[in-house]
Amino acid sequence: MKVAFYTLGCKVNQYDTQMMLEKFTQAGYSTVGFDDTADIYVINTCTVTQISDKKSRNIISKAKRRNPDAVIAVCGCFSQVSPDVVSEIDGVDIVIGTRNRPDILYYINLFLKTGRKIIDVKSVSQISNENITAFSDKTRAIIKIEDGCRNFCSYCLIPFARGKIVSKPIGQIKNEAQALADNGYKEIVLTGIHLSSYGIDLENTGLADAVEAVSEIDKIQRIRLGSLEPNIITDDFVKRISGISKMCASFHLSLQSGCDATLKAMNRKYTSQQYAASVELLHRYYPDCSVTTDVIVGFPGESDADFEQSCKFIDSIGFAKVHIFPYSKRANTKAASMQGQILKSVKHQREQILMHIENKNRQRFMSGFINRTVRVLVERCEDGICSGFTDNYLPVKFSGSQNLCNTFVYVTVTDANADYLFGC
Repeated sequence: MKVAFYTLGCKVNQYDTQMMLEKFTQAGYSTVGFDDTADIYVINTCTVTQISDKKSRNIISKAKRRNPDAVIAVCGCFSQVSPDVVSEIDGVDIVIGTRNRPDILYYINLFLKTGRKIIDVKSVSQISNENITAFSDKTRAIIKIEDGCRNFCSYCLIPFARGKIVSKPIGQIKNEAQALADNGYKEIVLTGIHLSSYGIDLENTGLADAVEAVSEIDKIQRIRLGSLEPNIITDDFVKRISGISKMCASFHLSLQSGCDATLKAMNRKYTSQQYAASVELLHRYYPDCSVTTDVIVGFPGESDADFEQSCKFIDSIGFAKVHIFPYSKRANTKAASMQGQILKSVKHQREQILMHIENKNRQRFMSGFINRTVRVLVERCEDGICSGFTDNYLPVKFSGSQNLCNTFVYVTVTDANADYLFGC
């Protein structure tokens, strides 16, 4: 039988899809692209915004149109927090949540045997720690080392979708990284729902320990970290990871707003001043590091003055990239019932203003590498053009041949725009 997968959302979801894919492969299923006709479609959903929910619905409908007789299984965050809503979407046969995805084959076999719709969303207190050995169509591999979040930011559903913090033991991380290295992967990304909390449920273990463990594997040449909270960026932490030569100089440091009043309303655990100090510390140890972030515009109660303050702060940091999201009301979160909900038109206007600032700063950051030599892990080559990423996660294009894929090359940058470095 043929199975197809579609993943929405974050790197953690990408990892969870790979875990399910390997289970199907081991059971003798063949994997096809989502646009192909399959016997089974597995949709791994996201629910971070209303747009995420809408995308999930559209993908489910697309699978139904592709093969009306196929089994459609929906899992992930959207189905965890809204199982009844998901089950009512035309074509859905199986609904499971975030913590029982490892049992996907059990549910498929049960449905094939009985033909009855299955809705079985387990409590997010259930613990699941799985391993993978490959990552489809990638030169870098992701390892989920942590799941869950306990921060309860006022706008966010993820703690309800993911549950308590669960950390993968160091030995398990190292074994998984070794298996991926043995399958040809040279770069590992350590990720989690709240990666900065890694190890709080383990004894005398923290994120730096995980980085050090992976760095001991000879075949792994680069290590990246997923999204971090500013509070983890202490002198001890940065000094320790900067002593690991394989650690990449790219950091995604979650911001959400540059206005302290808005940060407080969001229930974020830092001020803009503390955030700026974290960025300064990173640049002290990694002078060429890229710092990227996420920002929400139009949060309830965000005045014009608050937004202007946020823009000035973001401009002052000079991010390599900013992911901008208009605030999305999520039911059962504190922010959904806050006074001062912002009009959609105002959110859009603010998004455009911030995009202009983001583009200017990204162009400036990228241009700073012209006439410099950068190390690139080549990911693909098409029609004589190779592309890949630098150690600080800047995309590069240059002329080259297919045999350069999954190798490191040094490229002299001759030009740049907001999207790519170009070199030879």
